[in-house]
Amino acid sequence: MILDSFTIPSQMTAIGIPVPGGPDALVPEQRPVPVPGEDEVLIRVAAAGVNRPDVLQRQGKYPPPPGASDIPGLEVAGTIVAAGRSADMLVGQRVCALLPGGGYAEYAIAPAGQCLPVPADYDLAEAAALPETLFTVWTNLFERAYVVGGDRVLVHGGTSGIGTMAISLCRLFDIEIIVTCGSDDKCAQALEWGASHAINYKNQDYVAEVKRITGGQGVQAVLDMVGGDYVPRNIECMAEDGRHVSIAVLGGAKTSIFLPTVMSRRLTLTGSTLRPRSSGFKSLVADEIMRTVWPFVEQGRLRPAMDQRFALADAAKAHARMDAGEHFGKIVLTV
Repeated sequence: MILDSFTIPSQMTAIGIPVPGGPDALVPEQRPVPVPGEDEVLIRVAAAGVNRPDVLQRQGKYPPPPGASDIPGLEVAGTIVAAGRSADMLVGQRVCALLPGGGYAEYAIAPAGQCLPVPADYDLAEAAALPETLFTVWTNLFERAYVVGGDRVLVHGGTSGIGTMAISLCRLFDIEIIVTCGSDDKCAQALEWGASHAINYKNQDYVAEVKRITGGQGVQAVLDMVGGDYVPRNIECMAEDGRHVSIAVLGGAKTSIFLPTVMSRRLTLTGSTLRPRSSGFKSLVADEIMRTVWPFVEQGRLRPAMDQRFALADAAKAHARMDAGEHFGKIVLTV
């Protein structure tokens, strides 16, 4: 279904990756406007979030899953201008959505079940910065690590999009959060955003600091994006029956751990990747977020930490900023 008030062109500007490489590998191109399937919607994009998986895709290290668009971009916000037969009641709504790809474009397809309504007074650029980190933190920290109020957690990358979202959710759900950052300035930013404690891992031993902060008891959960030699150090930070969730391996895909420690302290080591999961799974997550988290969005109590906004055509500049590692929170492309 297409409403008469929406004029949809046949072509659109999108960001392609003709040859993998650095930020300059992102090139504006003309592409056909996609057509939604039965359970899908077409969103006229107002803004798209920039995430670390986009960088890996640009470098040729993270190809899109089968059937997904080769255009990078895993989250957008905008207005639904067309929809398949089973989703036509959504046409005209302002939404943000989690995508398997295709977000860096003027129009993007999203499964209807992965869309969340954007409140009338909520900025669409901020809304575009929500889905990827919100779905990731919710499924891994709150579902896989099943943290609850009163728990302590350790999250690496405290000023990243994931880290700042974790801080926000922990603050809302009464969870004490310890984060690690790469400078004193970033630690100060994380504390200002709401972290309970921030550790500069470049001049402090984060294992010793976690033990000091927790009085030797350790944390109930660790959310780790580093992998490599961080994993055995993370285990040292964990309380008995603690849960360790790996969501990326930026520091290395292999590690070595002492299994008797895992056994004697009844630790759980798990992990996940969100992008390859089925639309059905992601729709279930969206339903749970709608019930448990979205009231905070509607009240204006949950907003993403926003770094810089770049025009869609300047996607290369946005990626250069992410590569430099100086950002705090989310980088967004505006259309």
